[in-house]
Amino acid sequence: MTRQRYPETFKIEAVKQITERGRPVADVARALGVSSHSLYAWLKQYGKPADQLLEESALQAEIRRLKAELRQVTEERNILKEAAAYFASESRKGTRS
Repeated sequence: MTRQRYPETFKIEAVKQITERGRPVADVARALGVSSHSLYAWLKQYGKPADQLLEESALQAEIRRLKAELRQVTEERNILKEAAAYFASESRKGTRS
């Protein structure tokens, strides 16, 4: 039997049904087709308010995006520095002749 993987948003919504709406774990497990054990593990992991978890998830995605952008801009800057150094050396060669 393969282990089912659930997206983080699915887990957070399941926890939200228990913590904010007051539904019993067994009812939520049955409705979503997951084990009660999984729900208890998710409660432990995502015990914070669901809105805060979604906000943290969005912040982490923004951090990943910004890091990727920083890598790209740094690479572009390095290419421009190398090009400037090359053209400066070529310019010096041309004035010495």
